[in-house]
Amino acid sequence: MQILLKIILSVAVIIIATILAKKLPSLAGLIGVMPLTGALVLVWVYLENKGNSEIMQSFSKGALLGIIPSILFFIVALLCFKRELGLVITLILSFSVWLLVAIVHQWILR
Repeated sequence: MQILLKIILSVAVIIIATILAKKLPSLAGLIGVMPLTGALVLVWVYLENKGNSEIMQSFSKGALLGIIPSILFFIVALLCFKRELGLVITLILSFSVWLLVAIVHQWILR
């Protein structure tokens, strides 16, 4: 039942953001990266680990530092779209930068 609830909430956020993107793309962008996703995961991690403080601290630290690769993902995407690159190239470049920085992120947190 928990997995189904997780799926429904995640899909609902995505659907709301994509519907709003037609008329209010900047609001849809805000919803797409808002802490709601992080908050939902925080709740699930808390419940599944009985509030284990060590796990919660580690998750929160990883999420906080994980903002950096995400910011870089969107900076690269913005620059690509300004240069009118296609979606596929934009996603490849954005995810490549994200992955590189995410690897460094994980290396630092070890």
